Amino acid sequence: MRAVSRSVLGRNASVIATVALLAGCEGPLDYDLRGQVGGFSTTPAALSATADRPVPDARGVITYPNYQVAVARPGDTVGAIAARVGLPEAELARFNGLLPSDQLREGEVLALPRSVGAGAGNVDIASIATTAIDQAPDAGTVRTTTLEPAKPAPAAVASGPEPVRHKVKRGETAYTISRLYQVPVDALAEWNGLGPDFTVREGQYLLIPVKDQRAPRKAAAAPAATAVAGPGQGSPTPTPPSATQPLPDEKIAPPAPAPDVTAEAPTQTSASALAMPVTGKIIRPYAKGKNEGIDIAGSPGTPVKAAEAGTVAAITADADQIPIIVVKHSNDLLTVYANVEGISVKKGDRVKRGQSIAKLRGGENAYVHFEVREGFESVDPETYLR
Repeated sequence: MRAVSRSVLGRNASVIATVALLAGCEGPLDYDLRGQVGGFSTTPAALSATADRPVPDARGVITYPNYQVAVARPGDTVGAIAARVGLPEAELARFNGLLPSDQLREGEVLALPRSVGAGAGNVDIASIATTAIDQAPDAGTVRTTTLEPAKPAPAAVASGPEPVRHKVKRGETAYTISRLYQVPVDALAEWNGLGPDFTVREGQYLLIPVKDQRAPRKAAAAPAATAVAGPGQGSPTPTPPSATQPLPDEKIAPPAPAPDVTAEAPTQTSASALAMPVTGKIIRPYAKGKNEGIDIAGSPGTPVKAAEAGTVAAITADADQIPIIVVKHSNDLLTVYANVEGISVKKGDRVKRGQSIAKLRGGENAYVHFEVREGFESVDPETYLR
């Protein structure tokens, strides 16, 4: 029996559970959990206003009281930023878990391992001084004084509070980090130059957006004094608004239709409720709380097929960029396919039973982690495969 890396499965478990939980909800998939799933909501995080990220200096550096970060420009590599701020490229790359040749997105943030000061504006002070001395008229004797080496000028510190700097751990995603700090995931992406898929990598440093400090609201004006009738006279009856003019006709726009993620009817061609996603051997069985699915090994590149007709509800990846596919079927049934590559479907696609949706990875990772969930709870897939 082929040994399966428990660390890989452990890294995927929390991501798969979260994605499957979200995909099981009716209506549009909401990664930010604003739909009160199981009594838990991140509505405050989604609605929290955050301030804009401070503008970097001419080198692309933002200076805070306790650390500095560099913001990538179009076409930047780690080595290009290192040269611009005056740091060894190997040191900067190692501190951020990258290689000097790695290409960066515009706006992506790199943490600096040490202070680079305010720089000297790329002006070669030594060259200017040497030229001035060479061109000075000969006055006989030139008196020289040894000066201390120039020190970098202190950089201007960004105004406002210093943001928290978070180092991404294995298994974390932009969504879990945004919920941890109660900030919108869009703001987290804008502050750190994340891509449209909000992908983060293990060891990456992220700036947590600072909450916008809004001006306090003005105190509500005291209500106007109301005339009070004398004892025994009763209170005057106010004239209702409908007596003076009719109410305007209220026009209510029809609600926008929600995306159709209704699963198709089953298309069984065998006695089993679900078909095997891969032709192979089960190398790790289901164990509640330890392995929420089964692992099926096969040859590298073997097609991974949909176990039943349904709708692709989500396609995402874990911190190691290993893809995860969730398909929604009838009766609130979900199937999850992890540790795959070569995905051939996209979110919202209708798939048929036995349709190829991905392929097995190569080497010792040629297996699919397959889960079946009834609502939010995982169940033993073998009960559906018999």
